[in-house]
Amino acid sequence: MAKELKELTPRAENYSQWYNDLVIKADLAENSAVRGCMVIKPYGYSIWEKMHDELDRMFKETGHSNAYFPLFIPKSFLSREAEHVEGFAKECAVVTHYRLKADHATGGVVVDPAAKLEEELIVRPTSETIIWNTYKNWIQSYRDLPILCNQWANVVRWEMRTRLFLRTAEFLWQEGHTAHATREEAVAETERMLNVYADFVENFMAIPVIKGIKSPNERFAGAVETYCIEAMMQDGKALQAGTSHFLGQNFAKAFDVTFINRENKPEYVWATSWGVSTRLIGALIMTHSDDNGLVLPPKLAPFQVVIVPIYKNAEQLAQVSEKADAIMAALRARGISVKYDDNDTKKPGWKFAEYELKGVPVRLAMGARDLEQGTVEVFRRDTLEKETLPLDGIDAHVATLLDDIQKNIFKKAADYRAANTRPVDSYEEFKVEIEKGGFLLAHWDGTPETEERIKAETKATIRCIPLEGDKTPGTCMVTGRPSKQRVIFARSY
Repeated sequence: MAKELKELTPRAENYSQWYNDLVIKADLAENSAVRGCMVIKPYGYSIWEKMHDELDRMFKETGHSNAYFPLFIPKSFLSREAEHVEGFAKECAVVTHYRLKADHATGGVVVDPAAKLEEELIVRPTSETIIWNTYKNWIQSYRDLPILCNQWANVVRWEMRTRLFLRTAEFLWQEGHTAHATREEAVAETERMLNVYADFVENFMAIPVIKGIKSPNERFAGAVETYCIEAMMQDGKALQAGTSHFLGQNFAKAFDVTFINRENKPEYVWATSWGVSTRLIGALIMTHSDDNGLVLPPKLAPFQVVIVPIYKNAEQLAQVSEKADAIMAALRARGISVKYDDNDTKKPGWKFAEYELKGVPVRLAMGARDLEQGTVEVFRRDTLEKETLPLDGIDAHVATLLDDIQKNIFKKAADYRAANTRPVDSYEEFKVEIEKGGFLLAHWDGTPETEERIKAETKATIRCIPLEGDKTPGTCMVTGRPSKQRVIFARSY
């Protein structure tokens, strides 16, 4: 195990390789036999399950229900909304046939040319079109509104350059799709779900985020407005951690979804959509982890505590196990998840390194001498500190320690972001500063032409127009034209 840790590329040497090494070595995911697709391994999937469960609870607390819609979308549906099809056309996987037949020459199978579909089917890149075609059958009157649906699903976007969790051809996500009687209700829903995402990412993932609105160039295809939360990774790059879209009446008009309003007049329905994906696991890794491996926030760790027994014989193991059972019962009574690792094929030192690599927040080590002295060794993953403490009351101490770890890793990430966020006033200064990474606060004249120029010349994009903070107007750093406020530029994933 020590050799495996030694092979983890240091962040300072090659951040990208460090990330790839860590995903593989911590048993989170691996590349599959299908190009661009990943296998999420049990440890990685258990983190996604934790995310799923917390978000699902938050969605239901805000009145949403889960549903499921087809994986396949008729090609004609995507052409109903012009901006939408243009935004996704280059990423679509297309099903053209429905049958194979034996190839006697090779002994394999080939596509049966006689089994061509009358209309090609798109493997969903997102579900607005199929859902709004469905909503047409559900909505007749204002009494049928709002519809607050979410689905947990997989989607396919045919990426050419892939990276585990961050960008794969297939990934897991949730997508909310809501229908409303008024513009005001739809905008309020869009903002509410943005706040739900921000709450989850900050309070469960321990990642500070900035809430904002995307520029028109970065807006979701088919949306009137895209709200987002942006996070900063340890290499100074930005990562979009969640989006919530106000769709206006665009999809209702595309699929002719109308309702009779309170004035007994027909009106198009107002819409939103919002989603986060397994990309959040990538964000979790890149925000908190270090050269020793994963650092996981206790609220999302597959198990929060691991107990490692140290023993020389079966008698000592039995004594330690008896005490470990009592500790586990006390921890579980406090709602703390715990694993007892008495696997006799691995030595304690190997286990210590393994759980450090996997980011388990707290490790307890206990041997015969500890039982005699009534103590236990406590190791916290975030700071790599360990101390020997009395066994009595250890459950209360661990509960407090987990809270402290959750707060500490958030503070560390927030301090890093603060230290790497800075204003710039000239384009010359911007070009120098963007090479250092981080978030740059700069004035922009609001035109797509200027935004495209900056992107082409510096590889930096407008991450968001912040909803909070300094709204002081100024002049664009590139053109000198008036600017309503500073926006956030960064290079991104």
